[in-house]
Amino acid sequence: MRKPLVWISTASIIIVLVICFAFMIKKVTVSAAGTALSDNGWNAYFSEPLVKDSITAGYIYVTDQHGKKVQAEMELSKDGQIVRVSGLKPGQYTLHLDDKAVNGKFFKSLKLDKLEFTVYDSIDSISSAKDLKAYFETIRDMQMQTREGSLRERFALSDSPADSTKAESGSADYSSTNIQVEGVDESDFVKTNGDYLYTILGGTSVQIVDIRDSSKMKVASVLKIEENHYDSQLFLHGDLLIVLGDKFEPYSEKRVAADMIMPANSMSTVKIYSIKDPENPEFIREVGIEGYLNSARKTGDMLYLVTNMHPYFWAMDTIEGETLRPVILDSNEEKEKSYLDFKDISILPGAMEASYTVITAIDLSTPETGKLETKGFLGSSNQLYMTKDHLYLTAMKYEMEKSPRGIEMMIWNPGKASTEFFKFKLDGTKIDFYSSAELKGTILNQFSMDEYNGNFRVVMTEGNMWDEKNPSKNHLFILNDGMQQVGSVEGLAEGERIYSARFMGDKAYMVTFRETDPLFVLDVADPAKPKVLGELKIPGFSNYLHPLDENHLIGFGYETVSKKNPGGGEPLIITKGMKISVFDVTDFHNPKEKYTEIIGGQGTYSPIQYDHKALFQHRNRNLFGFPASIYEETDKEFELDYKGSGALVYEITSDKGIVLKGDLVKEKAAGQQYEEWENQVQRLIYSGEKLYTIASREINSYDLNSFMEIDSLKLK
Repeated sequence: MRKPLVWISTASIIIVLVICFAFMIKKVTVSAAGTALSDNGWNAYFSEPLVKDSITAGYIYVTDQHGKKVQAEMELSKDGQIVRVSGLKPGQYTLHLDDKAVNGKFFKSLKLDKLEFTVYDSIDSISSAKDLKAYFETIRDMQMQTREGSLRERFALSDSPADSTKAESGSADYSSTNIQVEGVDESDFVKTNGDYLYTILGGTSVQIVDIRDSSKMKVASVLKIEENHYDSQLFLHGDLLIVLGDKFEPYSEKRVAADMIMPANSMSTVKIYSIKDPENPEFIREVGIEGYLNSARKTGDMLYLVTNMHPYFWAMDTIEGETLRPVILDSNEEKEKSYLDFKDISILPGAMEASYTVITAIDLSTPETGKLETKGFLGSSNQLYMTKDHLYLTAMKYEMEKSPRGIEMMIWNPGKASTEFFKFKLDGTKIDFYSSAELKGTILNQFSMDEYNGNFRVVMTEGNMWDEKNPSKNHLFILNDGMQQVGSVEGLAEGERIYSARFMGDKAYMVTFRETDPLFVLDVADPAKPKVLGELKIPGFSNYLHPLDENHLIGFGYETVSKKNPGGGEPLIITKGMKISVFDVTDFHNPKEKYTEIIGGQGTYSPIQYDHKALFQHRNRNLFGFPASIYEETDKEFELDYKGSGALVYEITSDKGIVLKGDLVKEKAAGQQYEEWENQVQRLIYSGEKLYTIASREINSYDLNSFMEIDSLKLK
């Protein structure tokens, strides 16, 4: 009777050993885009290095759609973590992977043994209503979770042809918007030309205020906004005022089915006015693009807008490709509205979304008749970064996974997120898709991206900072002109995420945070060999980094304190007052926090924490300012004491530090517990020797030397 027991015991031990061995094996992950352009090649990214002879030994090879091996040009990167495949004709391919390709013998294995991808000659153009109908029918089927397969496998398309960044305050003796890239203006709800101030009042009107006499400010004229319109952003261009906004209007009769669910759609509008006589602005032209405004930029005489449009095709009884195109409006045309031409619609590589990214270019050199070009790209977009020659858009990458019932569906998995980057070439009104790339992780904002000497640089956070099994980590990637990765620094600050970033020439600065604020200094002079030069750990964090000079940065963020967690585990991190830091990076290997200023207590905040346009700068006087609402803590837990709101102006230099020059915070009224939205300062500007604070319903003028108040103007 003992033999069966011995066999059972032995078998149990073997099973336990097998299970333990299985857990000891590290899974090597691989990620790659599902599509590529033939001219750009295709990259597969591995979490661990592969053996040097993986390709020559045949551990990695490519087959075509018939399973036949193809003679592709394959190259393994120096670090062994990137396999580049090029020289393939348009078609469907599979990259085959053998565990022998992994360094580590028995203790590592590949999570996947093959990767499918498609190579295209160019991005696909939509040439007919039939093509567009097929695209949205496939999307509908995927959203209903009833069918499988990639979009391009489901239908055939008709054949058809297919600077160093820094903030700028302007050379004139008046303010300009705080921007990211020199020579590329960004829209804002306040602009000035030194004599007049232009501001949007609650989305309902544009107020033109005469500030030539700061002691007698007056409203010169008001541009009333029509019903169902909401204006939000402005540009000034010589004698032109450009007003960006949205208008909502009922759907056309052909979209009756959608009317019952979504009675009105949004159109992003551009209204151009002549302000040669600011007291009598003259309407020149209106352009409209169906969808919601993502962002806008202006460089030279060119205005570029990016809008996102989501057709309500799911409400249609029958999908009609003819009416699933964005609607374009141009007041210069005899026909007020028209659908975007099919020839101007393309599909972004790997697109799976029922949405458009629409890019519009308007020539402002002759605003009445200037050329207008609009291109629609099927696929979503999120963040935008632009130089004078290139436009970069990002899109979150969705994964295809099977539900418990075996149905394939699209999901957003933040722990395994990746981001697609799309690069467009700009030449006047000509907009051409150029290339794309997919990188692991997500970006924070536009300052996470930069172009320098033809290379694209980006910092990203991969994973979830609260996931203990798979903690977050942060990366720097450098891509060449064709959007192929040439260098990287990966795995920084495990368990933290990026809070701010700034590129300055051949250096990059990145702030991550969880318990302390590590400021990383990275050398990106050699795109193929970027490296960390130094790291500084201090309490608190910076939400925005701004160049002070070549060797100093200003950080705007919050002070934090660490408290013992009564429930055990990690300490509790408590956000306190607002914090200004001056970082000295003269010695790149040993960055220092040279000066600090703590403003208020817990609850204190400023728009500068999330909106770089809220920063006021006067370069000649070394002045920096921002709106602020001040709170202090009380003896009672979770109770805050509101002190007042307004604006603060500091002189910030590398030798004298942070010196308060103008305290424009107005104390609260008796019994007041919170700030009043109507009088809360949103922006600061200067003109000559005068400073102006702009609130939703009020403008105040101050002397720029004494900071004494001169006048106050109520807006109605």
